[in-house]
Amino acid sequence: MRALRISLVVLVVLAALFTAADRVALKLTEDEAAEQVRAAQGVSGTDSASVEIHGFPFLTQLAARELDDVDVELTGMTAAASGQEVKVARVDAELSGVRVDGAFDSATADEASGTADVSYRDLNALAPRGVRVAYAGEERAARNQVKITARVDVLGREFELPSPVYSTVRVAEGNVLRLHADTIPGSGIPGAEREVRRNVDFQSDVTGFPKGLELKEADVTADGVTFALDGRDVELTR
Repeated sequence: MRALRISLVVLVVLAALFTAADRVALKLTEDEAAEQVRAAQGVSGTDSASVEIHGFPFLTQLAARELDDVDVELTGMTAAASGQEVKVARVDAELSGVRVDGAFDSATADEASGTADVSYRDLNALAPRGVRVAYAGEERAARNQVKITARVDVLGREFELPSPVYSTVRVAEGNVLRLHADTIPGSGIPGAEREVRRNVDFQSDVTGFPKGLELKEADVTADGVTFALDGRDVELTR
């Protein structure tokens, strides 16, 4: 009996040591992975990146160089649209089947999904000159619309639109963001609608997200637009 008790104690101690080593290795790996993702996506200053790796034990996943499930959070990532830099306030991504090398110099996820938040201030960086994008209220947001105010050039004359227009926000294939006005003031005047739309309707190709991660749809909120993300074979570091 005494030998059995000693064996049980030894097993408990070894299990505790293994668990402690597993958790230490997990924390070190999460921190290193966060730094790699931070560097790859150009996150700097007071902005941050964090990585949370799920599953136990972690050491067996690390030995296999494949992580079951990983959550990544980024604040202040920089994307690009139509040649201009656009700050993405926050990116949350859930990854599965993440294949890594020993130093986390590269990591690729079999599947990824998540969201990216862009504020109205940063959306305005994409708008044509004289066009401002703003929250249109709860009812309009439920229809995925934003409010557009604009100073437009029509037939060589510049003037302020007499009332706001409301534009629907959509994502088209190829990571293209599109805003299209529902109705245009003065549309009964011949040629007026075409000229106004030339100013207030616009689209932008959005780049800068990890390769393989695509914009799927847009959801208008009080703070800006939240984009749904989805992808296969997503490259997290480079």
